[in-house]
Amino acid sequence: MLSMNKKKAKKDAFKQVDFLLSTYCDGCFLHKQLVRDNGRTHAHRFCINQCTVGESLKHIGGNLNKKTEKPPIQ
Repeated sequence: MLSMNKKKAKKDAFKQVDFLLSTYCDGCFLHKQLVRDNGRTHAHRFCINQCTVGESLKHIGGNLNKKTEKPPIQ
C-alpha cells in the first residue's frame, strides 16, 4: 500500500513540474534574452538559481529525491 502512495506522490510531482514549465517557462522572454546576450549556460544558471519558478522546481525536485531515496545497505 505504501508503494502506491509513493507512486502517486511521484506522479503528482511530475505533474507540478510539467505545469510550471508549460505555464511559466515556455516562451519566457527573459530566458531568450539571456541566451542571446550571455549564452545558454548563463541563462540556465539564472533560471535555476534566481528565477522564482526555478526555485520552485528545485524545491519539488528536492522533495522528490527525499521520497525516493533508498536506505543505506548495512
